[in-house]
Amino acid sequence: MHPNPVFHDADAARNIAFARERGFGTLAVNAADAPLLSHVPFLLNAEGTVVELHLLRSNPIVRALRAPVQAKIAVQGPDSYISPDWYGVTDQVPTWNYVAVHLTGTLELRPQEELRDLLDRQSAAYEDRLLPKAPWKTAKMTPEVMDRMMRMIVPCRMAVSGVDGTWKLGQNKPDAVRRAAAEQVTGYGFGSETDILAALMQGAGKEA
Repeated sequence: MHPNPVFHDADAARNIAFARERGFGTLAVNAADAPLLSHVPFLLNAEGTVVELHLLRSNPIVRALRAPVQAKIAVQGPDSYISPDWYGVTDQVPTWNYVAVHLTGTLELRPQEELRDLLDRQSAAYEDRLLPKAPWKTAKMTPEVMDRMMRMIVPCRMAVSGVDGTWKLGQNKPDAVRRAAAEQVTGYGFGSETDILAALMQGAGKEA
């Protein structure tokens, strides 16, 4: 998270909505030698208090879950390099604009009998975005194959104790300067989802 408080102007509801919409992030837990990381799809409830996900049984994070552990999920949004030339004023320096939300909490394994319901709800949440395509459901799987695959994964839940978001969109610049840079991001920026980032920069400081 960027330390400048001007980039933390999004309220909890906006950060939670962003994380729920993305539904994918980097899970991190502490370990003896280095943090353990895993890139995971997840479900986040409307209140932003519970994350549900599943992991491969062979994932080192699962072995660390003999007891609940502190964990964090970093949810990355659009980003781009910002050239100082794009501001149209002097004495600027290069930077990188981005959106990211961190979910912090306590991660634990859940009983294996909860797995099928979790998988059904996860696939339903993602398949709904593909409508009018007929949704894929676990019931389409051959039972033996489904059972074999389910033995390879485990359900997990994280009780969320903290939500923090960085929306680094040039809020520390005058409106005209920030918007000038946003126009250049659309045509020349490189990173991910630069059109979305440019639109967010154009509206920075306004209610979302």
